[in-house]
Amino acid sequence: MKIRHGFSLLLLIAVGLISACSNDAKKPVAASAPALKKPVIMDPFRYHKLIEVSPGQDYDILSWGRGSTKTGAFMILHSDSMAAKYTTTSGDLNGSIIDVYNSDMDLDGNPEILIQVKGKDTVNYTTIYAFEFGGEKARKLDFPKLTKSQKKGYRGDDNFYIKDGALIREFPIYDGNSAEARPTGAKRQLQYGLRNNEFTVKQLSKDSTNVSDTKAAVTASAQTVKTQEKHASSKKHTRAKKHTPAKKHKKKHRRHRSDD
Repeated sequence: MKIRHGFSLLLLIAVGLISACSNDAKKPVAASAPALKKPVIMDPFRYHKLIEVSPGQDYDILSWGRGSTKTGAFMILHSDSMAAKYTTTSGDLNGSIIDVYNSDMDLDGNPEILIQVKGKDTVNYTTIYAFEFGGEKARKLDFPKLTKSQKKGYRGDDNFYIKDGALIREFPIYDGNSAEARPTGAKRQLQYGLRNNEFTVKQLSKDSTNVSDTKAAVTASAQTVKTQEKHASSKKHTRAKKHTPAKKHKKKHRRHRSDD
């Protein structure tokens, strides 16, 4: 009887251990935090960026349109939450929005919203849609086109950024404007400001840094050195040459004996 009692006790202990292990195995594992997903822009909208100029002054920039991706429209939604006023500025869009910038280039306290749009024709060109906001009004600003000299060697691929309150534009320079043109390795850099609601343009880079110009300068310099060395060698040869005087031929005078 004692043996049976001891066996039963061991059996109960074994069942308890198995049950405890089974309960531990069934405990739920803590799920890892889900990765944050980028907000999905629903059709017909294609682009959205929020710019907070100051507390309570927010600008939502959107592009939208169904069908063709080459054309569409844009909207600038201004939320003045302090005054509970909301305004919309809209217009036609030719291309796709790449980025949006905020600045106050004329330091008048009115923010400027600059929309960078990229389109395609023979080259990848860039267009800037610019607006200055004062109160509830939005003033459209005409962004200047590249001049003939600024457009020399231009094939697109613009890069814009804000620096010290000014809009900086830079792009690679090519050795021509045709499809066969190749990059020179140099970049043209322009600085845009704002005065009396009109853009000012200043070229920061020097086109003399163009690689092709540099090569031409080096070639011309090398030719100059060769010419100078040639002249120096010619002068040295002239000085080394000695002029020997002509030999004087002594004439022998024959004496004629007179006949006695």
